[in-house]
Amino acid sequence: MNPIPVKWRSVALTLGAAAVLSGCAGPNPRDPYESFNRAMFKFNDTVDQVALKPAATAYRAVLPSFVQTGIDNFFGNLADAWSAVNNLLQGKGEAGMSDVARFTLNSSFGLLGLIDFASQAGLPKHNEDFGQTLGHWGVPSGPYLMLPLFGASTVRDTAALPLDFNGDIWRYKEPIYLRNIGTATRAVDQRANLLDASSLLEDAALDRYEFVRDGFLQRRESKVYDGEAPPHKPSRDDDDDGVKKVGDEETSAPVSSEPAPKELNSETPAAKKDSL
Repeated sequence: MNPIPVKWRSVALTLGAAAVLSGCAGPNPRDPYESFNRAMFKFNDTVDQVALKPAATAYRAVLPSFVQTGIDNFFGNLADAWSAVNNLLQGKGEAGMSDVARFTLNSSFGLLGLIDFASQAGLPKHNEDFGQTLGHWGVPSGPYLMLPLFGASTVRDTAALPLDFNGDIWRYKEPIYLRNIGTATRAVDQRANLLDASSLLEDAALDRYEFVRDGFLQRRESKVYDGEAPPHKPSRDDDDDGVKKVGDEETSAPVSSEPAPKELNSETPAAKKDSL
């Protein structure tokens, strides 16, 4: 669920598509559009420093912590509905029904989601989107993309954004002025959650662009495969018995790869620092 106004969504998607079509190959096969991506990273960072970070800092300083928690819970509850849909689309019936139960419980007894009763009841929270659903069914991620305002993404995840937009319940909130207020509040709330992490990133990373890119790609792969290793794909050198032949000798082909990389950073919506 992304809290960017509709008019900016078209701009971001258009520029993202332009990056794909430009085909400016770079030295990193995961990041062939690095020149474009670095320019967008710099643009996002400027927007963050000028607008988002100051607003998030004031938000954290002024609002009581219980109010911030309530806002975070409210929009997190709306996100559970779309997570349920994607879990079910991925064939994860148990996780999908757990998300349905979370949304039902928090929307009723949790005062429209302001209180997270579901977590206290032992129902874990999932964060699934349509990009993960496509990845679950074997759609490759494609090259890395840094979208203006939206932040870190891939070609696959960018193509999935229209479905994610339409799956956002807040998108249908009326009247429009309340929807816009909520959208802005959600963006600031998400950015406030990353104030400490972004400060650490600024102090530690020699090349923040590479740090964000590599961390994002690792985390997305981990989320697609639920923290497990991607399935082994036999190469053309593998025979029918899974034995790889090297010259006249045979060596056993690996049955599985290394575990998915450990998450380096948290979720990276456009309003978050590690996306900028």
